[in-house]
Parts: sequence; C-alpha cells; structure tokens
Amino acid sequence: MTDTSQPSLADAQPFLKWAGGKGQLLAQYDRFFPTDRGRAYFEPFAGSGAVFFELRKRDLFEQYALSDVNRELINCYKVVKKHVDELVEALRDHKAKHEQDAHEHYYKVRDLDRSPAWADASDVDRAARMIYLNKTCYNGLWRVNSKGQFNVPMGRYAKPDILSETRLRAASLALQDVDVNTRPFDAVLDRAQTGDFVYFDPPYDPLSSTANFTSYSADSFGQDDQWRLAETFRALAERGCTVMLSNSDTDFVRGLYEGFRVETVTARRAINSKGGKRGEITEVLVVNY
Repeated sequence: MTDTSQPSLADAQPFLKWAGGKGQLLAQYDRFFPTDRGRAYFEPFAGSGAVFFELRKRDLFEQYALSDVNRELINCYKVVKKHVDELVEALRDHKAKHEQDAHEHYYKVRDLDRSPAWADASDVDRAARMIYLNKTCYNGLWRVNSKGQFNVPMGRYAKPDILSETRLRAASLALQDVDVNTRPFDAVLDRAQTGDFVYFDPPYDPLSSTANFTSYSADSFGQDDQWRLAETFRALAERGCTVMLSNSDTDFVRGLYEGFRVETVTARRAINSKGGKRGEITEVLVVNY
C-alpha cells in the first residue's frame, strides 16, 4: 500500500541511500551541532543530506544551501523540491514495472544513459531513474564510469522501497526556500560569511588501495582534492565561519587538519565487496570550535 499520509517538517529525512550517509552518526554528531539560530548553513557535498535534514527540522538557520558536483544528484533534489507530484507518479510506474520483471526493468533503466536520446530526458524522468536505481542497485551505491554512465549491478532485494511518498513529500517540504545548485565545494568561499555554519562530507580518503568508492561523479576525488578541501576549510575558519568536516580516520587526513580539533566517531561500514570486512570503523570529525 502506498503511504499517502500528510507529511510535516518533523518527518524530513533522506530519500536516497548514499555511500557514507550520516544517518547512523547523527546521535554522535549532536553535541557538535549549533544550538543558537544562525544566518546560513552550507553543505557543499549534498549526498543523502542527513545532516541537512536534521538541522532543517530544528529550524536552526535563516538560510540553507545544498550543492554538489554530481548533476544527477542535484537535479534529483530540485525535482523533489519543485515537482514532487510528477516524481511520485514516475516512481509508481517504475515500481509496477519492477514488480513485473525486476531484472529486465532494472537493466533497461540502468542502460538509459548509454543512449544519445537520454540527453533529452526530462528532469523528472532523470530524478525518477536515479531514485529507482538507488533503491534497487547493489548496496545503494551510486557509481559511474569515466563516461559518466551508471554501472552498478542490481541488488538482491525482495521488496525494495522504490516509492516512499510520505518521505518524498516531507523532503520536498524541507527543501522549500533552500538554495540547491551544482557547484564545486570551494565555491562556498564566494558565499559563506563570518558566523555561518559549513559542513563538509566529502568522498572519503580511501582506507586502502582497494577501498576506493569516490567515483560518484565522472571525476574522481583524489588526494589533490583533499588538499584543496583542507585549504578551503582553513580559509573559512580564518574568516570566522563555524566549520565541521567528516572523513576517514587516516594519517593523511589527520595530517591535513593538524591544528584543528579532531574527534573520533564510530561508524558501521556498509559497502565492501567482502562481507567479512563490513563492521565498525572509526571516522574523524574535524571542527574549528
């Protein structure tokens, strides 16, 4: 049965699964969140938006801005914000076709971006495709190849949650009046002012040479990008912004943020090709306060 109850801002939560999503860490992050209402909140790596939705429910800021370099992701946010009715109908269609023949429909939808005609697809169709694949692919992993083509195999789900209407409508409510745009992370330097809160949740520094899940856009996020991010963090801190950043607990990351407060949190790893390597790991939370 489709959930059609009326949503409220209190119901707002991520509508996408995302590698490194912060839903499981919100309780550990809570003591680092601001308690007084501020001017603006910026999240330059939108991802699943778990921290954004939590702070939005608390009504802690006058303005909110979400951005990312992943155009498909930002389009998805924009469609949820502006065209949630049409999106619900498109997902209802995907759900019905998936229930008829999951394998056939999944790979047909996955391969849409191999066709030149996909360039003319509507924003709603693109967003519905992203959510459908996100809910049915292996481990909810959004990964593309060097051509920007989604290449994750189908996951093994008995009843994937393809359409959660209340969740989408609550997210749409939370996104109203929120600035959502495709931007590189360092573009925040053009907008953030003294006293603003900036949270960075970048693609993580790999824990090993084989643990790289950073290609969620056509351009990977490497160590040079991590260096640029650390420089951006420092520039914002010097400006008087309140800055928080999540990343892997590696010597490289700790070295990048030497001089700042580095806290350790415990997370459960959800994505690994070897089940035996999934489990609790430590991550760092870097703050300038």
